[in-house]
Amino acid sequence: MLKSIRLLIVPLAAVLLAGLAIGVPAQDAAPVAPAAAVALPNVMDVRVSATPERSRLIIDLASKTEFAMVSMSGPDRIAIDVRAATFSVPEPSGEPAGEGDMISGYTVEQAAPDRVRTILSLSEPAQVQQAYVLDPFEGQPARLVVDIIPATAEEFTANVARDAAASSTATPPVADTSTPAGGSEIAAVTKPLVVIDPGHGGIDSGAEASNGIKEKDIVLSFALRLQELLVESGRFDVALTREDDTFLRLEERVALARTNKADIFISLHADSFQQPEIRGASVYTRDENATDVLDKVLADNENKTDVIAGFAMPQMAPEVVDILLDLMRREMRHQSWMAAQAIVHQLEPSVELRRFPVRQADFFVLQSPDVPSVLIELGFLSNADDMANLLRGDWQDRTANALARGISSYFDSLVAEQ
Repeated sequence: MLKSIRLLIVPLAAVLLAGLAIGVPAQDAAPVAPAAAVALPNVMDVRVSATPERSRLIIDLASKTEFAMVSMSGPDRIAIDVRAATFSVPEPSGEPAGEGDMISGYTVEQAAPDRVRTILSLSEPAQVQQAYVLDPFEGQPARLVVDIIPATAEEFTANVARDAAASSTATPPVADTSTPAGGSEIAAVTKPLVVIDPGHGGIDSGAEASNGIKEKDIVLSFALRLQELLVESGRFDVALTREDDTFLRLEERVALARTNKADIFISLHADSFQQPEIRGASVYTRDENATDVLDKVLADNENKTDVIAGFAMPQMAPEVVDILLDLMRREMRHQSWMAAQAIVHQLEPSVELRRFPVRQADFFVLQSPDVPSVLIELGFLSNADDMANLLRGDWQDRTANALARGISSYFDSLVAEQ
């Protein structure tokens, strides 16, 4: 359902820009040496939604594929190419749905035999905030999600110049058996993928204060603030398990992080308790005795060998697989504990914490055997002071900044250990 993008496709973007900027169709680009053909997906749908703060492009795909983005002027626009054979879009051109006016319209076209292009026409300067690929999940197609945010005229001009420079210095792609025939080489740049899980949603409101304030709304608002900070840092790819009032089962949240190989999973909550004097934030890691829930996770549509794919071989004895799995569990517990410590260290100077703020519990969302996971209780809706803080924008900003620093500190510690 989600995956923050891990590939920056510079050569493909350069080829795209060269064709668009000088008015030459992409089909007329220099031929590429034949390569082993790889089946390309179909683009099934394209839609654009808009708010005053952000516009979002969603491209539904029959399967995951590569893509490139480029900014252009005269007129101002952003083009997104996906590696695809065809498109069967119900509306190949149109206007965004919603209230924003940053994007005036979009068009979809077959730019080349192996590329489908979506062009976003801009009514004001804009830039890509983030792009990520959603894996197919429970009948839903793969999706490319591109978030567009306002930019200054100077920023947009700089982006256009950057992409033009990439075009002028690009070298012809080299044929490779892993590249579709007629396609372009890919340059991979890897960033850690942070998956943020705003708890509850939809029919599950979570805790509810006496004045009707719901946990699901507070944690979603906070998650969006945290996502923005992490993306702006330029250090992380970031994705949310939900970005609106959607209900997700607990096992879906775990599966999304595991399927997409998240580097850390952070679940956000704001609880309630019978004793109103209880207050403060805390960070939970997995209870080491919670093997029964973990076994349920492992049994959900996969076996132990699937969990340690890449480590275990099919002919390995069950005893060896169990040993490898136990080592993986121990490593994830250690990394989760490191993350919790780093986060608490950054929260402590500016946020009210519970006594012994690093805790352990049998939360289902912490049971992933291969993704470091923490659950953060931001505070208690049953406590008047905590609830007032949770609703204040300055408190959310301060806490989100501290949490972002904690996440960065955790990844710094991983580098130091290597």
